[in-house]
Amino acid sequence: MNLISDTLVSYLPVKRKQTPSGWISFNAVCCDDKRNRGGLIKDGDTVSYHCFNCGFKTSWQPGRSVGVKLRKLFRLLNVPDDIISKITIESLRYNGTETSTPLISFPKFQDRSLPTQAIPIIDYINDTPEELIPILEYLQSRGLYLEDYPFYWTNKEGFAKRLIIPFFYYGRIVGYTARLTNGVGPKYMSEQQPGYVFNLDAQNSNREFVIVCEGPMDAICIGGVAIMGSEANTQQRMLIDQLKRTVIVVPDRDNAGMKLVDEAIKYNWSVSFPDWDEGIKDINDAVRAYGKLTTLLMIKQQQMSNEVKIKLTAKEWFKC
Repeated sequence: MNLISDTLVSYLPVKRKQTPSGWISFNAVCCDDKRNRGGLIKDGDTVSYHCFNCGFKTSWQPGRSVGVKLRKLFRLLNVPDDIISKITIESLRYNGTETSTPLISFPKFQDRSLPTQAIPIIDYINDTPEELIPILEYLQSRGLYLEDYPFYWTNKEGFAKRLIIPFFYYGRIVGYTARLTNGVGPKYMSEQQPGYVFNLDAQNSNREFVIVCEGPMDAICIGGVAIMGSEANTQQRMLIDQLKRTVIVVPDRDNAGMKLVDEAIKYNWSVSFPDWDEGIKDINDAVRAYGKLTTLLMIKQQQMSNEVKIKLTAKEWFKC
């Protein structure tokens, strides 16, 4: 693979398939295609895109510059302008005699094991151990139910007082975080791989937007995704952008939350500063106070994408 094809494949829609003839097929990004009529094919170092719905096509081979149509395809795939500029320059240097490493690549997640003898909490529904009751009470205090996510638990030493939240990627367990619910110790014990975005598997293709927050509890209760902190790296950005929908960042209402606002501006994501009452610090607080549907409405109503407006609003919002 080369620079051009690596980048194109990296930004293709998540839902795609390889045909026997070598085409990678997906819903075309150049028109309102719903039948997987977009196709990308590679032949050596040459790469071609063809929409079998509207007829748009473009290609590239060593020795050629990146043309107008190919740049348009990059933008339709939500490839950032800075990467397109780098590709345009680097492609002129590439003569096909050597492979080039991609400017950026999707993270690859290895399967990971949960803590010893961890099983879904819902399996204990008819025979609940006494040690599990504080975990269930903690979930109740956060306004969450066993049906909301496949929560796990084990009574093994070090985890008996922790709620285990598995990390899934295409249905595979690739890590976890274990949240302390009572007692003394580190708040979280986690197995997390670089570039991971929590709750991607739950993002249905018919959604118009995706809510990006910091922690898993917020993501679960609102149906969004979490970057597991206040700073998103480039690979996390790629995973979120490939969802091909409006990104709405909702930061926690604390000092660290401002970092996430800066990330949103850098990645051209929109931000929402909901009109929450005093004391509501994050999405989970809001859902418990107002309910999920009302919280979603409040987030959508206060969505903004203008950088100046975001910065001015943030100053007032974080004072509360």
